[in-house]
Amino acid sequence: MNLSDKNILVTGASKGIGYAIAEYLMQHDARVAMHFNSGEEAAQHLITKYPDSQSGCFQADLSQLESVKILFQEILSAFGRLDSIVLNAGVFLAHPITDAIDDWFEVWKTTLAINLDAVGLLTKLGIDYFKTQTSGGRFVYIGSRATFRGETQEYLAYAASKGGLTSLARSVARSFGKDNIKAFVVAPGFTRTQMAEAFIDTYGEERILSEIALNELTKPEDIAPLIALMCSGLMDHATGATIDVNAGSHIR
Repeated sequence: MNLSDKNILVTGASKGIGYAIAEYLMQHDARVAMHFNSGEEAAQHLITKYPDSQSGCFQADLSQLESVKILFQEILSAFGRLDSIVLNAGVFLAHPITDAIDDWFEVWKTTLAINLDAVGLLTKLGIDYFKTQTSGGRFVYIGSRATFRGETQEYLAYAASKGGLTSLARSVARSFGKDNIKAFVVAPGFTRTQMAEAFIDTYGEERILSEIALNELTKPEDIAPLIALMCSGLMDHATGATIDVNAGSHIR
């Protein structure tokens, strides 16, 4: 797959699924704008590893909407053009229903600010930009199995945020196709990332393995090629689609 003519923003690219996506895109000659919040060292390492890609790192706290706007403008100024936006950044924060109300709701607000509010703003900024481009553009939203199967009671905010993200992506696909704007959702199941370690520590790996059809947990590297295919333009007629990557744990 040749992505040498593609400029692609990946949010949350310094670890986990985002890091694997960014690396795979660079391996296939895309120029990647790697967004990070606190993982600058990892992001810079990847840039150094693929110098020919002319990729770059961009810091922003996605819980702060002003930072989101600045991030988008900085990337456009540095790259001159964007072809795709991969909305991957997210948090998976536990807030059991037994928590005090104020504590519970604080986690709810933080989760939605990063997982949905920032995504909504980047979608608005992206649509405004892509509508000025003859070639349009593509959004890839990293959703979750939780949208369709539900999540455990400790992660109600996470499930709600991913449900909103999925509906947003489908609405973008339906509303802006005539502007040559495409939108896709990739819905992973449980994926072995740093973000998921708390869940593994609480429930154990064997419980997670018992829920899936395969013999090993999904890794970030298992998801990255699909995102690259979406960004390439070869899947444009699947706009609006949600692709499940959950090791057969929830089959719709």
